[in-house]
Amino acid sequence: MNYLSKSTYTYPAIFQKQDEGGYHIYFPDIEGCFTCGDDIEDGLFMARDVLAFTIFEKYEELDITLPVPTPIKQVEIGKDECVYYIVCNIMEYRRKFSKKAVKKTLTIPEWLNEAALEQKINFSQVLQEALKDRLNLQSK
Repeated sequence: MNYLSKSTYTYPAIFQKQDEGGYHIYFPDIEGCFTCGDDIEDGLFMARDVLAFTIFEKYEELDITLPVPTPIKQVEIGKDECVYYIVCNIMEYRRKFSKKAVKKTLTIPEWLNEAALEQKINFSQVLQEALKDRLNLQSK
């Protein structure tokens, strides 16, 4: 499936009110996709986040076809439960977590190139490490 042609997804999520407060939230169509929220507003935010992450990490990256969303009127809910459609855009996750490599052309002095080649330096690895260090990013 070519996921790059689509970036917005909509799935129903069930919000279960918890006795101790807050909500447990899960997506009946997507196995292992669940979260929680302190209230409905927080739950909606968390649900969008976990849905986008799950679609990107468990479906796009592994090239697995997503299940068809159940129409909201067909979602069975129990006592102290409600259902909401959750719409997410996964472009942020694609940009931030994609492992796809991007080719870069750069220029360095010849003497530096020769010294690095003698030491069998991996230019891509060094550039990645330097960029992460400069941008204060943890290794991923």
